Parts: sequence; C-alpha cells; structure tokens
Amino acid sequence: MKTTIRYTRQGVRVLVNLVIVVVILASLAFILPSLFGYSRYVITGGSMSGTFERGSLAFEKIVPVADLRVGDIITYRPPAKFGIDGLVTHRIVSINAGKGGDLFRTKGDANATQDPWQFQLQQGTQPRVTYTVPYVGYAFLALGDRHIRMLLIGIPAGIIAILSLVELVGALRSPAGKRTTPIAPAGSGADAREPITA
Repeated sequence: MKTTIRYTRQGVRVLVNLVIVVVILASLAFILPSLFGYSRYVITGGSMSGTFERGSLAFEKIVPVADLRVGDIITYRPPAKFGIDGLVTHRIVSINAGKGGDLFRTKGDANATQDPWQFQLQQGTQPRVTYTVPYVGYAFLALGDRHIRMLLIGIPAGIIAILSLVELVGALRSPAGKRTTPIAPAGSGADAREPITA
C-alpha cells in the first residue's frame, strides 16, 4: 500500500507539473509574438502547399506597404466583389502603378494561375509573412472551440482530483496512519476519576 501511495503522489506531481508547463508554453505562444511586433495567422487552405502546409502557423511582421516587394507573402482580404469571405495568404507576383496607389496581384504557390483580382492596400502598413511553424495552427484552431477547451482543462483536473482522492483513501486505510492512544484503566494513575453515583 505504501508503494502504491508513493507512486500515486509521484503521478500527481508529474501531472500537475505537466499541466503547468503546458499552460506556460501556451501563454508564451499567445503573448511573445505580439510583444515583438508579430501577428499570427493559421493557414487553413492548401493554396500555398509546398511552401507551407495547411495547419501551419504563420508569423507576420507589420511593415510599411512601400517596403513590399514581388516575392513577399502577405495576408490580406480580397476585393469584396469576388465573394471571397475571409483572409488570403498568397505571394505577391506583380506590383504596378495605379491610380491612387500601387496595384498588387498575388498567387498561391500551389495554384496554376494568378489570383483573378488586383487590389490596393489602403492602410499604410501590411502584415508580411516572416516564418511559419508546421501543424501548430491545428492547436490554435482546436483551442478556438469551447468544448475542446473545456476538455483540455477538465480532463487533467479530473485526473488530479481522482489521484488525490485515491491518495487520501489510501492514507486513511493505512495501518501506519492510525494512531492508538492507550487508555488508563479506571482507578489508576493521577488522572483517574471515580464514577459519580447519585
């Protein structure tokens, strides 16, 4: 029983430490990029396959639009008239002078043709992909789901509670945990009391 209790305590400690490490790493992954001026985007499509795959996490640095060059990969929202709902991360293939500013055209590295639209970047700055980390984006997508977040928190908490309960029950049942105090027989010792009779 003592061996079981010892292993249970070690298991609880390891699990608690593991949960703490995961929480710290997740917090750093959320906080550090923004502290250094980076934004994060999860790659959900396959149009850049070969350069980075679906599920990659793209880290992008905010740069002046004037610093963009052909070959840069950017994340932007296509013109509304093309019906693309959401952001696109593609490579710049041409920059041409246009009325009111430069006209950009992009292409996905895995696509056979260029994107059918040209667009202007209205803001003075633009996120440009600096590096990507494969597969990590899946974790961010999963954490965006409320039910998965609850499972990730609830399962370790439940395991810790069960292990703690097992340890407590083991300690209560252990003979070593029981203390017996000898009771002096009536009438002996300095603290003996005579029964009271009416």
